[in-house]
Amino acid sequence: MITLIKNVLAVLRKDDRFSVEKCNIVIKDDLIDYIGDAPAYEKYDTVIDGKNRLAIPGLINAHTHSYMTLFRNSADDVPFNEWLFNRILPMEDKLIAGDSYWSTLLGICEMLRSGTTAFLDMYIFPYETARAVNDSGIRAVISRGLVGETADDEGGLRRIGEAKQDFINYKDCAEGRLTFRLAPHAPYTCSPAFLSTVIDTAREMGIGIHTHLSESISEVENIRNQYSMTPIALMEKTGLFTLPTAAAHCVHLDDEDFAILKENGVSVLTNPASNMKLGNGFAPVPRFLKEGINVALGTDSAASNNSLNLFREINNLSLIHKGANSDAVSVSASEAFYAATAGGAKALGINAGELSIGKKADIVLMDMMTPQLNPPTDIVSSLAYSANGSEVRTVIVNGKIVLDGGELKTIDEERIIFETNRIFDRINS
Repeated sequence: MITLIKNVLAVLRKDDRFSVEKCNIVIKDDLIDYIGDAPAYEKYDTVIDGKNRLAIPGLINAHTHSYMTLFRNSADDVPFNEWLFNRILPMEDKLIAGDSYWSTLLGICEMLRSGTTAFLDMYIFPYETARAVNDSGIRAVISRGLVGETADDEGGLRRIGEAKQDFINYKDCAEGRLTFRLAPHAPYTCSPAFLSTVIDTAREMGIGIHTHLSESISEVENIRNQYSMTPIALMEKTGLFTLPTAAAHCVHLDDEDFAILKENGVSVLTNPASNMKLGNGFAPVPRFLKEGINVALGTDSAASNNSLNLFREINNLSLIHKGANSDAVSVSASEAFYAATAGGAKALGINAGELSIGKKADIVLMDMMTPQLNPPTDIVSSLAYSANGSEVRTVIVNGKIVLDGGELKTIDEERIIFETNRIFDRINS
């Protein structure tokens, strides 16, 4: 299958800088095969007219819990501990098999419509997330959320077994769009002994780690009181960082923590809206960037954001650090856009995040004939400060069109909305 996107304005990355050029983009099967002025082939299976369109690499949501989309707007304006223990967990306890599938698809609908082509998910219900990714056409790295108090914790071992079964059942599905990690939830829900079991399992499976670290002040204080070290230092001591690790939040750090993250090549997954909404503060992203620590951008769940629109998150990332640090050059538009694309790809370990030859054909076409993108003075600045996701017209994942002219091509959006509302009514009755 060969697809031509002709005469399109494209955001490219050359010599570590973004540039915007008019070009033709050729997709061969699932990869970008050509970018340039001249046609690369005589015949094409599909031709997309790029007039008045902007091609960007598909955005990558580097941290979310898509099954929680069902809980959107259900636990707002309350402290973090009340949000988690008194609101969210009681609703989770009412979910039954199949609920997570529909809730995940609802989140995928929102992500595709706003230009996200890949996401890193922490899930708790076996089989459902993998099935939703397989059915929808999106790309994902999914990671089973794990908790355990001992090395042979019965519940923890059951969850690890479910994760391994998901891996076996789905690793060869979804045309290569689906890969896996293990997700020890956090230092306060996983003992060092249980983490050793997780590490051994991940190494045996040949996969990496996705976890939460140093999200709140109370977490850091409690871990210090229990282990006389920070959560990040504790994770290094357990050996977690000997595996490829993507760590969500990392809001409250000391100097030693920065050195540990850099030395071990840990990717930080920053979630500005969720951290602000739950009152957890601002991650030190400017210092991460200065230290050369890879930063990727996530939304967290719709229960704590309450949006999965990554354009809103790019805007948050490029603005809040300027205000918080009284520094107008802190976290530039380019740095924020990189975190939502190539930075995310690096964190997830996927061959995507850039429009360049040999990368996966995960491409978003946006309508340049929208007021907020004009005049087109600085396109990357427009993406960070002006775009809101409504400009997305076409979404291509793995070389296949999954959204065209505002219509989702792979999943029934109307039914997904019906099913999730039905589930919501049941768990709140």
